[in-house]
Amino acid sequence: MAARVLLRAVRAALPGPARGYAKKPAMKSKGKNLPKEGVKGPEVCTDPAMLATYAMGVNYFKDGPEVALKPDSEYPDWLFKIYLGPPRKLEELDPNSIEYWRRLRKYNTWHRNRLKKGKKL
Repeated sequence: MAARVLLRAVRAALPGPARGYAKKPAMKSKGKNLPKEGVKGPEVCTDPAMLATYAMGVNYFKDGPEVALKPDSEYPDWLFKIYLGPPRKLEELDPNSIEYWRRLRKYNTWHRNRLKKGKKL
């Protein structure tokens, strides 16, 4: 009994919360009405002469010149034969090629995922 009275007296004398857990500090914000600045991307070069002679954005060093383009004779022939159009449909590909089977596997994976998504447990 005396211990309870002593604890009440100690609690009343000590400043602070009576709870056993810490109070969350209030967050102070400076300038609520200021616009937030977004992340800026890299600068885009629009100079046609620079775009025709240099590979802009390829140099990954912070300081240093851009990479100059070489004449076409210094690049391999297969580089100019790469198909850059939209992906070919399955019907357009040759069934004996590796691209056909990779595309078929991708379509089947998409189909299985669609079926699983609609299934209820």
